Amino acid sequence: MQRWAIRFGTSVVIFIGFWIGARILQAVISRVHTRVPPGNADLLDLLGRVAGLALMVFGAITALGTLGIDVSALVAGLGLTGFALGFAFRDVLSNLLAGILILLYRPFSRGDHIAVTGFDGIVSQIDLRYTTLQSEGKIILIPNSNLFTNPIEVRRSGPPAA
Repeated sequence: MQRWAIRFGTSVVIFIGFWIGARILQAVISRVHTRVPPGNADLLDLLGRVAGLALMVFGAITALGTLGIDVSALVAGLGLTGFALGFAFRDVLSNLLAGILILLYRPFSRGDHIAVTGFDGIVSQIDLRYTTLQSEGKIILIPNSNLFTNPIEVRRSGPPAA
């Protein structure tokens, strides 16, 4: 019983350490966020969230391993679950990957006027799943996979991009 209590306490300390590490990592990335050009701000927000979540998952698996649970089966199960979920949510994942690529390549940015698949408006937000356009009192949410696979007409709001 005492051995289990020590393992439990150690695993809790390990998880708390990874949780604190994830918060510190997100704070560092957000501090870098204030020093980069505005076009990269959304990408750094995404990077901070993904890095923090990955560190938390790694900490949870490490804590479970310290507790004495066989994590090899858990990791294999997570891999199979990830495959099944990826197949089930392929449309959501295609929007997510398209959002990451849009944030990375920046074919347009906030404030630009774009037209795609019959919709046009001013880009107000670029998220992982949707890009939000504002047009004549309307808010239009366009899935990022549509923006990534269809031709886009872009009218820049500022000076031309280099």
